[in-house]
Amino acid sequence: MKIDIVGKRYWWFALSLLFILPGLFSIVTEGLKLGIDFTGGTIWELQMSKPVEPAQVDAVLGQFGYGDALVQTSENNGIIIRMKELKEGSDTKAQISSALTDKFGAVKELEFQAVGPSLGVEIRNRAVVAIVWASIGVLIYIAYAFRNTQNPLLYGIAAIIAMLHDVVILVGIFSILGWVDGVEVDALFVTAVLTVIGFSVHDTIVVFDRIRENLGHRAGRSFEEVVNYSVVQTVVRSLNTSLTVVFTLIALYLFGGESTRWFVFALLVGIVCGTYSSIFNASQVLVVWENREVHRFIARLRGGLQRQATTRV
Repeated sequence: MKIDIVGKRYWWFALSLLFILPGLFSIVTEGLKLGIDFTGGTIWELQMSKPVEPAQVDAVLGQFGYGDALVQTSENNGIIIRMKELKEGSDTKAQISSALTDKFGAVKELEFQAVGPSLGVEIRNRAVVAIVWASIGVLIYIAYAFRNTQNPLLYGIAAIIAMLHDVVILVGIFSILGWVDGVEVDALFVTAVLTVIGFSVHDTIVVFDRIRENLGHRAGRSFEEVVNYSVVQTVVRSLNTSLTVVFTLIALYLFGGESTRWFVFALLVGIVCGTYSSIFNASQVLVVWENREVHRFIARLRGGLQRQATTRV
């Protein structure tokens, strides 16, 4: 039985839009809930003498005007507090430490670090620059690697489209989580985004490389048939490779520390999106362009606008 993946390409595009549009709406209307790595503040890591729930620590902080702090647990009864600015040696810090000791027993300070908003701006700007340079590098590398094909730049553009697809979905999901559940993005999130970009491009190149090989071996077949045959050949390999990573990430998400929970979740979302886009989006973009479907759509659109203009006149 022939598996026709490419023939259903507009269904795959529609499924992508189903995930992209809510995220884009959230990004435009709500933006991202930025952590102190971007806005500035204080990271305070403590080791408690017994297990403590984040909500209990939150209640103590609320008494001193820090009820909006993000409290996470770590190994060995550790507590990581991300809060607005709290000065070292201040009376407020001493009062909070005293209150925590009175309620939970001995408290040991492991780290107290102030993060300025200027550092947050620098992290954000570097993240944007890194994504731009990554896109340029991907375009140049793939165009060179596929220089023997009829349209090498097209392969690079298709890979970038798939990469941006993954980034937009990932950022959109975290925008929604920040809006609904108060999930913040920090420097680790930037690391996760860059990791997802690398995985997405790697998986896409595997599919494109098989397409290139089959274009030379399967003479007489249409471009769409060759792409479909290549995708069917690689889909099992891509899924198996991704599933090994996904299972590991699920284990880390369920049993790992609270401090890396959302970092692992971001990787998990990105790997799933990267696998999907490599199989169901990137290669389909090649077919849409080679079949001149975009050109025909633009021509029909222009014709419709011209007819409307003529009717009004």
